[in-house]
Amino acid sequence: MDATTGGLTDAQQQAVSQTKGPVLVLAGPGSGKTTVVTRRISHLIESGIPPWQILALTFTNKAAGEMRDRVLALIDEEKVNVRGLTVSTFHAFCARILRQWGDRIIGTNTFTIYDTSDQKSAVKEAIKACDLSDSNWRPASVLAAISTAKNKLIDPVTFESEAYDFYSKSIAKLYRSYDEILRGNDAVDFDDLLMKTAQLLQRDEEVRGNL
Repeated sequence: MDATTGGLTDAQQQAVSQTKGPVLVLAGPGSGKTTVVTRRISHLIESGIPPWQILALTFTNKAAGEMRDRVLALIDEEKVNVRGLTVSTFHAFCARILRQWGDRIIGTNTFTIYDTSDQKSAVKEAIKACDLSDSNWRPASVLAAISTAKNKLIDPVTFESEAYDFYSKSIAKLYRSYDEILRGNDAVDFDDLLMKTAQLLQRDEEVRGNL
């Protein structure tokens, strides 16, 4: 055993040491998933995989920082160059892609990222623009419905085409208005970062080939 596989169970060692094909690790909290991922990254680099071909994504900045620190602690940087290794959050990685290629999907590379307060202001503006009442259409509920659609990669046009009752048709109007407000302000929200990146990668072969 070495620093990469020492102290791991047989299943964990298998996940760390396999370098060909996909590996799915299903485990509960505190079961060592991060350990497996970081040691797998270390093993890939030490096996000759260029660091710039490795991408590790997680949900929070804290987790990304911890993951990167743990990888670097496993690697002798005097012997192995880890330049180009990307350990990031999903949103930060998608924002980086859109800063470079965003003009192809949202018309700009210099967008502003709306926070929760900005989103709330924008959806209130959308409710007003659609001649609806925010007492009947709560901004938080409207944003939740739009977020659900975006997480399913459903854009305003598709959502509108699939709306079949008063509620969904009203949300479709609000979604379209909200989206127009964001675009008019060269802005995206956090869900846009994920959805627009996914759409860009699906539609643009050149972008896929340059990542």
